[in-house]
Amino acid sequence: MKHSIQYILFLSIVLFVSCKKETEKPKVIYEGNSKPVAVAAPDTNKILLADLPILMEGTNVLLHPIGEFSVSDSGSKVKYSGTGRDNFVISNSSEYEITGYLSNFKFQTIGSDSLTVLTDKPVLIERVTYLKNFADKSKRQLLVYVLEDMDSNKDGKLDSDDIKNLYISDIDGKNFTKLSSDFQEFIDWNIIEAQNRLYFRTIEDINKNGAFDKDDNVHYHFVDLLSKDWKVNEYKPI
Repeated sequence: MKHSIQYILFLSIVLFVSCKKETEKPKVIYEGNSKPVAVAAPDTNKILLADLPILMEGTNVLLHPIGEFSVSDSGSKVKYSGTGRDNFVISNSSEYEITGYLSNFKFQTIGSDSLTVLTDKPVLIERVTYLKNFADKSKRQLLVYVLEDMDSNKDGKLDSDDIKNLYISDIDGKNFTKLSSDFQEFIDWNIIEAQNRLYFRTIEDINKNGAFDKDDNVHYHFVDLLSKDWKVNEYKPI
């Protein structure tokens, strides 16, 4: 009995150490290329799927979310599993936001059957927000994206363990523009409508230890949403 308890304790310690090492995996690895990209081979157990189109209130552009869908072959049956509650669902949407782990979007103007694609580069889109209040005030309709666009930890795949970035585009996906800087982790953003500005924060791994922590630098930025090129300006409130 004593040996059994000791063995269980030993296994618990091993599992704890293994889990701890897994959670401490660096978010950035700097050796090699200056800008890592996703290099993983396509997963044969996943297929690309599109959800039914979404129309944001007050717009005339349909958004088609596209993402990977898991397929498992168990004997004579094929099982499907998406990210939502029901099968074949790859995204979740609220009034002005779409979330999930999406690989792209396609856009379709009402009255047209043609589809245009957001990007031809590997990305993992976690959240898309329609700036409804800003659109009502300025008449310019914009989407803001939180996504991963590089395999920053060089594990051969693009996932939520990589650096998050902030992007923006027009409602039809045109002028898809990166706002945050490479190798800076996006923190958060908000809109100040009285200034027509989007403010956001990022953190830079200044000691190059592969993690974002209290020893690193937080950067503060704003963008004039009415400008044509969405130039990013840095400011220093501290």
